[in-house]
Parts: sequence; C-alpha cells; structure tokens
Amino acid sequence: MLVIPAIDLKDGRCVRLRQGDMAAETVYSDDVAGVARKWQQSGASVIHVVDLNGAVEGEPRNLPQIEAVMKAVSVKVQVGGGIRTLETVRRYLNAGVSRVVLGTAALTDRAFLEQACQEFPRRILLGLDARDGKIAVKGWTAVSDIKAIDLLKKLSGYQIGAVIYTDISRDGMLSGPNLPALKEVVEFSSFPVIASGGITRPEDLRAVRSLGPRIEGAIVGKALFDGKLDFQEALKAAS
Repeated sequence: MLVIPAIDLKDGRCVRLRQGDMAAETVYSDDVAGVARKWQQSGASVIHVVDLNGAVEGEPRNLPQIEAVMKAVSVKVQVGGGIRTLETVRRYLNAGVSRVVLGTAALTDRAFLEQACQEFPRRILLGLDARDGKIAVKGWTAVSDIKAIDLLKKLSGYQIGAVIYTDISRDGMLSGPNLPALKEVVEFSSFPVIASGGITRPEDLRAVRSLGPRIEGAIVGKALFDGKLDFQEALKAAS
C-alpha cells in the first residue's frame, strides 16, 4: 500500500485546513517545491497535490507552484482541485502530471468525465469527498444529495484509475480514518481505492491496509506536517 503525502495549496503556499474550511488554515511553507523534494527524499513514490483555491473557484489557481513541484521531483505527481474542463486535464497530463483528480465535475458533468476517461484511460482519479456519506462539491462548500456509494455504482464501467475517498469530518482533525465508510466504498468500488482523511498513526495505516487488496494507498497530510507521524514509520506500517 502506498503512503502518499499531500501538498495542499492555497494562495501559493503549502497549508492544511480543518474539515475543508478555507478560513481554518495552518500555513506550513512558502517553499512548495522544497516540501515536495522533502517527501521524495523521504521515500514517497507518489505526491498528491491539491489546488484549494481552484477547487472553490472552478479553475486552476496555483499553477506556478504545481509546475515548480513538477520540476523539483522525479516521482509521480497527481493533481486535483478546479479541474472542470478537458483543456485543463490535457494541460496537466501533457505537462507530466501522472493522474488528475475529478470531483465536482464527476457529479455535475458526466459527459466530461466520460470523455476524459476515454482520452486518458486509467489516468483519471475519482475524488469522492463525503460528509455523512453524501458527496460534497465545489471545494467542499456544498453538499449534494447523492450518496458516494450510488455514484460508484453508476460509474462502474468507466476507465477510472482509482477512487480517492475522503471523509470530510475527519480531514485535518488527526482523529483516525472513518473505517466503516471506507470499508463500504471498498466493497462497492470497481476500482482501486485510496483512503484520505484523518490518518494519523501507524495503526491507522495498518487498519486501512487490512481492508484488502483493493486498497491502493493512503493519503496523509496534517499528521506528517505536524510530526505526529514519521514517514519511515508510515512506510513500514503500510508494507
């Protein structure tokens, strides 16, 4: 199972939010490329980058920083946040990003999702961000009536690379993952699953890994930045 460090970008800086609240941020660094290099040197094989401004505003807002990350590391970089057009998908993937995450667009523009998957099979990740089991959109500023499980069933035939499941109530709270919800997603998903939200301790990673071979990885953010989880310990727990 992969341990995937997250770099969340807001206003050009590396931050973490509490439960996706744009007003509740902790700034960790102005040197985004340096943070990416640190995770590569620690042993990360994939880095997860989120454009938080882009997620809310609907188009990329931290492109210079994302481009700096791409130049700084040789490992795979996956990017999400504000990707709502095929042009943006192409721009990222042609620039060397390994995979892009579609969240809001997967719910609101099925034709776009389908076209993106056809043009870039297995390089599109489905971002399932849920609050009480229902999908949140637009940078988590709105919650739909659609259950994450129901959307998964509808998209079972798509050429999606993996599903990133985030429990918003756990995100940035250092309270552990929502294992029952994650287990349900694993059971209903036709795709590999990446866990996100609340992963804090080595035992959290072991618990996620125990959900079975469909679990591809776990995204870890605040626990790494706050030093509550050592990256080498995390790698051991995940393997």
